[in-house]
Amino acid sequence: MRTIAKARLRQSKPFTLLFFIVLLGVTPGFTQTPPLENPQNSPNIVIGAGDLLNVVVFDTPELTTQTRVSQQGEVNLPVLGTMKLVGLTTIEAARQIEEDLRSRHLILDPHVTIFIVEYASQGATVMGEVRSPGIYPTLGTRKMLDMLAVAGGLQTTAGKMVSIVHRDDPQHPSSIPLQVSSSTMYAQENPTIFPGDTLIVLKAGIIYVIGDVLKPGGFLLDNNTPISVMQSLSLAGGWDKTAALSKTKLIRKTAAGREEMDLDLKHITYGSQADVKAQDGDILYVPSSISKTLTYRGIEAAISITSGVLIYLH
Repeated sequence: MRTIAKARLRQSKPFTLLFFIVLLGVTPGFTQTPPLENPQNSPNIVIGAGDLLNVVVFDTPELTTQTRVSQQGEVNLPVLGTMKLVGLTTIEAARQIEEDLRSRHLILDPHVTIFIVEYASQGATVMGEVRSPGIYPTLGTRKMLDMLAVAGGLQTTAGKMVSIVHRDDPQHPSSIPLQVSSSTMYAQENPTIFPGDTLIVLKAGIIYVIGDVLKPGGFLLDNNTPISVMQSLSLAGGWDKTAALSKTKLIRKTAAGREEMDLDLKHITYGSQADVKAQDGDILYVPSSISKTLTYRGIEAAISITSGVLIYLH
């Protein structure tokens, strides 16, 4: 009885194995179809001239090849011959090869995958207001902030805007604002940088405030946004007590030449004259009043003489 039971068990093993194979969805003698590449999960990188492509035709090694895109944008594929792929994404190019294989009745249901093994430009260009502009490698996943850090960070003259020219869409550059505040850093937009992309850190605008002010100098304009004359003066600490407020000038360089605008800061302060917007490159000049200077110097001299006399008497 035991021998018969063992024999029956040995006979049932193939059927048990076949049951589990069918349960798993795998049929003996047939090759499982690979999952198609999801376009939404793949980077939208366009094939360019000089790129080295790895073209894999599933389960057909004689059609699998590695080829470089010519300067005319063409590749030479086994059986299919010359095909133009430049300007297509890897997914679009794979679908085109599948359609050619299907239309020529070479493969009934082809599945093609294309990988860009080597880009014509393996790096991204970082230029503008960075400490070390140049071309830096983008092997692996590189973000915008990573590339700025590799380029040494921002210059003191850098604005708060980065322009990114994408290799696959050079006609539509994107502008990314930089969040320099620690409280808003978590919300910083940080796109992925691909080989061939170009990052340009724009220069901040600057306005010069000179003359009889407390802190004369050049002051940066965030994102090149114009500010008013009164805001410019506040950056310079305001005017001195000897300033000639009614003789202030705003000097601006235009295509037609240099223009001067007369301003009265006293009227602007009291609202009887409109506050003018200052632009990048403007010079705000606040002259000194001779009468105020002589008056204050006379007062200072009188105070100095009086103090000297008191000290002498004591």
